[in-house]
Amino acid sequence: MDTFTLNNQVVIPALGLGVFQSPPEETAAAVASALEAGYRHIDTAAAYGNEREVGEAVRASGTDRSEVFLETKVWISDFGYDQTLHAFDKSAGKLGVDQIDLLILHQALPSEFDRTTEAYRALETLLADGKVRSIGVSNFMVEHLTRLLDSAKVVPAVNQIEVHPYFAQRDVQELGAKHGILTQAWSPIGGITFYREGEHTSTLQDPTITEIATAHGKSPAQVMLRWHLQQGRQVIPKSTKPSRIAENIDVFDFTLTPDQLRAIDGLDTGVRGGPEPEAVTIAAFGRDIPEA
Repeated sequence: MDTFTLNNQVVIPALGLGVFQSPPEETAAAVASALEAGYRHIDTAAAYGNEREVGEAVRASGTDRSEVFLETKVWISDFGYDQTLHAFDKSAGKLGVDQIDLLILHQALPSEFDRTTEAYRALETLLADGKVRSIGVSNFMVEHLTRLLDSAKVVPAVNQIEVHPYFAQRDVQELGAKHGILTQAWSPIGGITFYREGEHTSTLQDPTITEIATAHGKSPAQVMLRWHLQQGRQVIPKSTKPSRIAENIDVFDFTLTPDQLRAIDGLDTGVRGGPEPEAVTIAAFGRDIPEA
């Protein structure tokens, strides 16, 4: 497994398992399959409702806790200084750990950015107290990162954003790189389908990607993951199928050529598949995160 070194010198595996939309009853089995296949990074979130199952699977695997990098996220309903400190307690309790390797803010909450900055201040406190090893953000656009950096004492270690061949967000990546913020790609193989030139399609069926996959004897998904890794992005592909989980980690034995990387870069549509970050508000997306 390749690794990246975060801006506070914490080492994170280059590829992890995402459990977004993994039903709780399927999450433990998926995490068990991932750990058996060699994964050592699991990405979850308070809003996913499966932190408990992630923790149970890690313990049941027999893998030493020090070998597994656990990442989770604070949901917008728990933004604010005291609320976010308590959000850590809730997540750590469900995961069954004393320390979380990476804790990030799930959204920017632009309509109430003062709550966002207070939430991030709480992450800084948790970092100083040793309750988390690193802190970061998710779905922060250029304007959000810029505003946060104006007040933050600690530069985020990561910004987890939607990145795949059809949506590159290069401006966000460039600002992050300028400040030593690692880009984490969610939906790294474009799990969301798109309309391209009037046709409903998917990155998995894109002719450019499938041609490159054939040339390397790999799947389109493996090609896309390799594209991310060679361009310096950490990836968290999601799957609950053991065969797909194993396939997604088998991406360290081939290299894309510069021409192939450029060809994939050229597929960017500029069209977002996930929610528009500016539209994320408490009224529209708020939800209570249970205590247990």
